[in-house]
Amino acid sequence: QLQVAESGGGLVQAGGSLRLSCAPSRSIRSIGAPMGWYRQAPGKQRELVAVITSTGTTNYADFVKGRFTISRDNAKNTVDLQMNGLKPEDTAVYYCNTNPPGIRTDYGVINWGKGTLVTVSS
Repeated sequence: QLQVAESGGGLVQAGGSLRLSCAPSRSIRSIGAPMGWYRQAPGKQRELVAVITSTGTTNYADFVKGRFTISRDNAKNTVDLQMNGLKPEDTAVYYCNTNPPGIRTDYGVINWGKGTLVTVSS
């Protein structure tokens, strides 16, 4: 099985920025599956935020387009999410996983991690 470690969350004021990092237990190049950032706000279902494929193609949810950027850092073996212009409605626990979750890679599926909490104050 694969595990991921999400980090980089914190408390910021509206308009601020954060950079989240997702570190899987195997090489993301070896995983070879699209990787996504997800979030779950209090009282809401988990939703997809951004996706990056093994070839670097990206896709974003409408509510973050122009503000968030997903990228891969092969040297550090991370999938990062640069979050700019944060809004209070971005407050959520952010997770990373394959897109869709549950893709069976050569190393198994990625279990949901504990996520990293992003809190945006007004």
